[in-house]
Amino acid sequence: MGREDSTEKSHSPEYGQPPAATGIPMPALHVQGGAPGEWSSGLYDCFSDVPNCCLTCWCPCITFGQIAEIVDKGSTSCGASGALYALIAVVTGCPCIYSCFYRSRMRSQYMLPEAPCGDCLVHCCCETCALCQEYRELQHRGFDMALGWHGNVEKQNQGQGFTSAPYVGGMNR
Repeated sequence: MGREDSTEKSHSPEYGQPPAATGIPMPALHVQGGAPGEWSSGLYDCFSDVPNCCLTCWCPCITFGQIAEIVDKGSTSCGASGALYALIAVVTGCPCIYSCFYRSRMRSQYMLPEAPCGDCLVHCCCETCALCQEYRELQHRGFDMALGWHGNVEKQNQGQGFTSAPYVGGMNR
């Protein structure tokens, strides 16, 4: 009875200590509906965020660019992703061939179900609704979409009381 469970110790870096901060925004799983396995809002809940719904309806490249920057963890900018989306839309008339891959990546990052149907089908049939749902999901998980990836990292680091990684010097004699 007095024996400690060894599996409890093996899951944390140091028993009783929180994991080290990495400076990368983590999904806000403590927020209702943000748990793995479920979307925080439905595909057709577009009007729960009317300003984003209007922006996405008239200029989906902006919403897509914001989503892509967060999903790519800052490796591509909002502007570059949005411009590529607009170019594909002008050339092919079917930007969903690009945006559906980001839905798949986002779903795998947050362990979300492929619902109500396949990612490409959702984007081909309901592009605006799909982009709005993805935008709301990232907002719900704690991202300020206006800041982009790097702005969210900086905001999180300031909240933790540090602004840069500590210096680790080489070996000295």
